[in-house]
Amino acid sequence: MTKVRRALVSVHDTDGIVEFCRELQAMDVEIVAADGTVGFLREEGLDVRGVEQLIGSKALVGSAGEVRTMHPELSAALQWRGADGDDTGFDLVVVNLAPFERTSMRRDLREADVLDAIDIEGPSILRAAARNFEHVLVVADPEVYPLVIEELNATDGDPGYEARRLLASRAFDATAHYELAVANWFSDAEDFPTYLLRDYVKMADLEYGENPHQRAAYYVEVGARRHLLSMVEQLGGDDLSFNNLADLNVARQVASDFTIPSCVIVKHGSPVGVAAARGGSDAFELAFRADEASSYGGVIALNRPVDADAARTIAEHRFDVLFAPGYDDSARTILAEHAPDLRVLADRERRTKSPGEKDMRRVIGGLLVQDHDLELEEREFMDVMTTASPSEQQWGDLVFAYRVSRWVQSNALVLAQDLVTVGIAGTHSSRHDGLAQALAKAGDKARGAMLASDAFLGYDDAVELAINAGIAGIIQPGGSDRDDEIIRLCDEAGIPMVFTHRRHFRH
Repeated sequence: MTKVRRALVSVHDTDGIVEFCRELQAMDVEIVAADGTVGFLREEGLDVRGVEQLIGSKALVGSAGEVRTMHPELSAALQWRGADGDDTGFDLVVVNLAPFERTSMRRDLREADVLDAIDIEGPSILRAAARNFEHVLVVADPEVYPLVIEELNATDGDPGYEARRLLASRAFDATAHYELAVANWFSDAEDFPTYLLRDYVKMADLEYGENPHQRAAYYVEVGARRHLLSMVEQLGGDDLSFNNLADLNVARQVASDFTIPSCVIVKHGSPVGVAAARGGSDAFELAFRADEASSYGGVIALNRPVDADAARTIAEHRFDVLFAPGYDDSARTILAEHAPDLRVLADRERRTKSPGEKDMRRVIGGLLVQDHDLELEEREFMDVMTTASPSEQQWGDLVFAYRVSRWVQSNALVLAQDLVTVGIAGTHSSRHDGLAQALAKAGDKARGAMLASDAFLGYDDAVELAINAGIAGIIQPGGSDRDDEIIRLCDEAGIPMVFTHRRHFRH
């Protein structure tokens, strides 16, 4: 190992660098700064050398702009092995990279401006130093400045192998992340590129995962314009858990599917009660009554602000999370006093997904990647397949139930009446069994309700079960070999059946 005597400093993020360099100089470390950094440090009163004084050369100029730091002598100084009597090398390299992600997301820049913003020198310097980590201490993250100073003081300026290797690992993380950001910018126009490059940074450690014996953390895709937690503001309650975040991800998307005041309650990743009404308070009451037992401990999402009436009702019951566009002052006071543990979240981003984002699911050793299922079927693209046509009220319930069904794990069967779910069943391999469960959940409310199925009803047994239970209309994608037979059954019963022509499996 090598005692730190000379440092090369080249930073874009100047946070903490002045204090860090002062601490180094107090240890008799010589500071050599790159062209973009030397002026800043001198303005702050630090006595530093410019890199051109060391390499004896001014910046090289190419057609794409200046190459300020790269030079054969500098490369040699980064690769030195600390030979006795040799004081020409660097023992410490402090480099952080130009903020390419931030620049590339600016809509006011031309492509040429973004290309000029790509940092050529920084990653090269970091890689060269990190490869030689036993002799060159490399620092790529301003957050570790205090820890580096502490380590230097504790080791008389010569940190041990483990500390050096850890910092080198961080440096290679930084360069890998940077190259991924650049590569993703170049491949942005490709829908399904040959190489799918994604970079994630840890935002928070979670108390545990789905179960207490599982460790967990929340990661954010680097370069994403928004993520689940950036889209909300927590106004009160406990920390969000792994399961809270998973259910919130579903709940906010279900609520955003509706333009009229609506409420959804999600439990274990699936809606248990959904309702639309004249206002948010009424919508919550109806969604909660749709399945009170299953709603216990669930996640509530509304697409309208919460008022005092809704807050009082919500506070009377046990829920984990409440998500809404906003809260009036009285509602916030009521929730803080009567439901202090409830995680109260305000929406800060109405959009949930952009068309270019992909749905990715882990499998053993790989990923399944697909377009998100964002399309919402509108009535004008649906076909009535039976002699009987739905009334206007029935149309409303059919479309409502079908929109809910796409968020229920397949096979999904949803019963709805007056824009309220009265029975929801999912995960059954048999649609007949799933429908039986939904009907049992609905009880007497099944009579006159609409039935939605996320995929075609391929056998007449489920349709006969629905008709015998008093179901007054059915909506499904269609496409079964037995469509004619099922349509005939509905005609004989005098109920309408609508085909959407689009399946919504959710596994």
